[in-house]
Amino acid sequence: MLIIDPMMIHDSIRTQGKALKKATNLTLNTEVLAEAKKLGINISKACDAFLESLVRQEKERLWKLENADFIVSYNKNIEDEGLPLDSWRTF
Repeated sequence: MLIIDPMMIHDSIRTQGKALKKATNLTLNTEVLAEAKKLGINISKACDAFLESLVRQEKERLWKLENADFIVSYNKNIEDEGLPLDSWRTF
């Protein structure tokens, strides 16, 4: 394992729609890191994009879990009573 310090990320103020960045240390598999560098993959961008996706997925999972009872109740209501304004649909 190799500990890297992404030197390209700097603490900065949010400008022109860019997210605020924070320098951090990562421990990565040395073989994968070497291959990524060989392929020209920007490690910081790749890690940032993956982490952003992971956070989004976890938030979605937690939202579904927190709202599961309401969703079941709403779907049951639709099943029993039909869609609101369904009688006015023309298609």
